[in-house]
Amino acid sequence: KDIEFIRSFYYNKLEFTRFSSSVGKYVGFTEYGVRNAAAWNNDPSILSNMKAQKEAYCLNNIQIDYNNIL
Repeated sequence: KDIEFIRSFYYNKLEFTRFSSSVGKYVGFTEYGVRNAAAWNNDPSILSNMKAQKEAYCLNNIQIDYNNIL
């Protein structure tokens, strides 16, 4: 529950698009980012792939990371 997968896209140190597993879709922060987010949110294969990244990456590695921190 407490794990969140975030993938951000930057150009010139400015974040223009972000996917957050807690929101479940892409969000755009610039004009270009809003267009990208709209296109990516309309493609079910892209969204399902990003939603699966939380289980594929985060949940498999959280115990390793947690043990290293402690």
